[in-house]
Amino acid sequence: MQWQQVNNSLWLTNQSVRLISLLLNSYEKAFDESLLSSASNNIKSNRHKAAILFTMPHPVIAHDNAKDPCIKYANAAALHLWSRCWDEMIGMPSRLTAPEKERAKRQEALLNVSEKHVLENYEGVRVNSKGDYFIIKNARIWTIWDEHNMIYGQAATFADWCRI
Repeated sequence: MQWQQVNNSLWLTNQSVRLISLLLNSYEKAFDESLLSSASNNIKSNRHKAAILFTMPHPVIAHDNAKDPCIKYANAAALHLWSRCWDEMIGMPSRLTAPEKERAKRQEALLNVSEKHVLENYEGVRVNSKGDYFIIKNARIWTIWDEHNMIYGQAATFADWCRI
């Protein structure tokens, strides 16, 4: 991925920074730990946290709570893995991150998260924009809560994946 894509200010809009704050707070609520490194725990600026999250080495991706959820956030690792730039990824129906034959399994996992608000050790097949398949392993999926304790959407992160 080119540095200018990583340094693109589109992921630092007020809307994105708000979502990242919700995503980080919801992760901590779900897993009783910070998604960011312990060295980042003292950082107060949401924009600084957004920069750290965007450059993390493992993918973080989030979608909204629509009937057909659309991706609202993807960090640089996720953009790279799915071989998309920010403008291609954001707003895309999240179901398109998985091959058609895997979407029912993906939907079942997301429904589980809708009920329990957290899922650990998820594994599933995904497809990037070039048609290359990969498996995500040991993923954590969680509900994103807004400031009024209403469901905003869902997010996922994982450190393990392999091409197939």
